[in-house]
Amino acid sequence: MAGAGLTHGGFYSYFNSKSDLYAEVLGCFFTDPQWKSCWEGVHVDLSSTDVGSQVVRAYLSRQHYEDIENSCPMVALPTDVARSGVRAKRAFETVFRAMVSVLERSLPQNGSRRRVTAQGIAAISIGGMVVARTIVDRALADELLGSCMALALNLGGWDKKAKTANAKPRLSRQRRLVPS
Repeated sequence: MAGAGLTHGGFYSYFNSKSDLYAEVLGCFFTDPQWKSCWEGVHVDLSSTDVGSQVVRAYLSRQHYEDIENSCPMVALPTDVARSGVRAKRAFETVFRAMVSVLERSLPQNGSRRRVTAQGIAAISIGGMVVARTIVDRALADELLGSCMALALNLGGWDKKAKTANAKPRLSRQRRLVPS
């Protein structure tokens, strides 16, 4: 509130509750053209046929990891939203569904499994970033992000070099997976 130049009481003249604030933030992530939803040096072409792999690489990138201020609200707010009202949860769900839709359309045709796979990739990407940001050991956080990226790319069929879905990337490979 201090950063916005508002008092606690001033907050409630704009929002009825924190839940309303969360819903607004989540809604802005994809709809407000002024919202900074790209991280420096990371760009995603939403019209590209390989948008899924671009989303995974961007989401689990070092730039997203380090740019907490402009982080995706699905990473920054999940525990707050879980304790919030229906409006915030629906807004979170809308953003999650949008992410799944983007991932799903770039998956190889394999029937109804596309949606299930896209949901799993989205959850791995969001959860991986949430957990990485809670780890003090930067090397372990980088390793986790690299592992999540390798797994998500493998699930999407976007990394044909991966031999198994649960293969652990080597440290040298992690540095290539998580852009610096």
